[in-house]
Amino acid sequence: MKISVIGCGYLGAVHAATLASMGHTVVGIDVDPGKVEQLARGAAPFHEPGLDELLRDGRQTGRLTFSTSAAAAKDAQVHFLCVGTPQDKTSDAADLTFLVSATEALLPHLAAGAVVVGKSTVPVGTVQMLRGALAPRPDVLLAWNPEFLRQGTAVKDSLVPDRLVYGVDGGRAAAFHSGTGAPLGETAALDTVYEPLLRAGIPRLVCNFATAELIKSAANAYLATKISFINAVSELCDASGADVAELSEAMGMDPRIGGRYLHAGLGFGGGCLPKDIRSFRAQAADLGVTAVADWMRLVDSVNLGQRERTVGLAAELCGGSVAGRSITVLGASFKPDTDDIRDSPALDVADRLAAAGAHVTVTDPKAVNHAWRRYPRLRFEAAAGRALEGAELVLLLTEWDEYRRLSPEAAGAAVRRRVVLDARNVLDAAEWQAHGWVVRGLGTRGADVPAVERALPRV
Repeated sequence: MKISVIGCGYLGAVHAATLASMGHTVVGIDVDPGKVEQLARGAAPFHEPGLDELLRDGRQTGRLTFSTSAAAAKDAQVHFLCVGTPQDKTSDAADLTFLVSATEALLPHLAAGAVVVGKSTVPVGTVQMLRGALAPRPDVLLAWNPEFLRQGTAVKDSLVPDRLVYGVDGGRAAAFHSGTGAPLGETAALDTVYEPLLRAGIPRLVCNFATAELIKSAANAYLATKISFINAVSELCDASGADVAELSEAMGMDPRIGGRYLHAGLGFGGGCLPKDIRSFRAQAADLGVTAVADWMRLVDSVNLGQRERTVGLAAELCGGSVAGRSITVLGASFKPDTDDIRDSPALDVADRLAAAGAHVTVTDPKAVNHAWRRYPRLRFEAAAGRALEGAELVLLLTEWDEYRRLSPEAAGAAVRRRVVLDARNVLDAAEWQAHGWVVRGLGTRGADVPAVERALPRV
C-alpha cells in the first residue's frame, strides 16, 4: 500500500520506518524542515535503538521518503495521524491543536475511499470532533489505532507489538460481513497494513471509538498506579526498617500481581506517562467520575513526591545540607536508552540540588547535548569518569546499563567521598559496600554515614 504518516516525532518516525520495512511505500510528513531533512538522510533526530538502520534501509529501497508538504500524501490509501498531543499550557487536558491542524491540512489531498487513522493518544470524544473536520469528505473513512510504544524499545514494540487495537464506527459488530466474517472498510484496510504482524500471530482487538481513545491512557494510568504504589511503600519501608526490594520480589511472585514495574525508585517522567495520567484525570473529572480523578491526582502526587524525597535524602547524606557540596548525578534522560529529557526526574532533582547551593555535575551517555542549554545551573560532562572526579556524593538517577556496571573500585578512586544514593535501586549494594562505599536506596536503607564523613568540610 501507499501510506502517509503525518507527524514525524517519536511515534511518527518509528511508525513510518517500520511500515516501510514491512514492504509498504511510505511518506512521512512534518512541518519542521530540519527534522525532515535529517530523516531523509537516514538519521533520526533523536536517539532510539534500531531506528537509524530502518531509516537507512527505507531510503536505500526507495520505500521511505519525507516531505514538508501535505500534498505528498495525495495518492496514499491510508493516512496515519501521529502528531503530538501535549498537555495544555493552562490545564491538565490534552492540547489537540496540532491534531486538528494536521487533519485540516490533509483534507484537500485525500483520495476517494482513503482511510484516515489516528494513532496519537487523545481524550475520549476526539474522533467525534475530527469527524466535523472531515465532514466535507463523506467518502473518507475514519479509524483509531492507538499506539503502545515505549521509548528505548519503540522499534521492537512496532515490529513485535503486544496487540493491535482498531477503533471503528459501530465497533466490532459493524466491522465484519455477517455470515462470512470478512473484514469491512477500515478494518480491512488496517488488516492489509498490518498483514505481516497478523500473520505472525499478533492479537487484534476491534472495538468502538470511545474504547480505542481511552485504552492507551487507561493502560498508562494503571502502569503509573503500580509504580507509584511501590514507591509509596518504599517510604513505608524506610520508616519501618523493611527492605522494599525484598518486599516487591515477594509481591511479584503472586500471579495476581506480577513483578513487572513493581520496582521502587525515583519515579516516572517523560513526555507521555505524566501528561497521559493528567489527561485521564481531566477526562474523568469532565465526565463526573470523581473516583478516577482523585486516584490519578494521588498517583501524580506520589510520583512527584519521590523527587522531593530524593533531594531530602541527599541532604541527609551530606550532613543536613547540600550547600557547597560537590555532587555528581548519573543520568539526565528520563529513562535509559533515550536522549529525551522531557519531565526528567533526574534533571529535576539535579536542578533542585543546585538551587539549594550544591555544585552539581550531570553525566549521561546520550542526553548531555539536549540538557546543557536548558539547565544553566548545572555542569555537564559526557564521560562518567570525569563527572565523578572530586564528588562528595554520587546520585544514580537514570539506570543506564553503564551505571549499573560501574566499577565501585574505579569510581571510588575518582570521588572525594564514597557515598552513593542509588535512587533507582539497581546497584549491587554489597559489592559497593565491600569497596568502602556507603550505599543508600529508596526503601533500602543500608549503612549509616559515619560521623567523620558528616563533618567533612565544604568545598
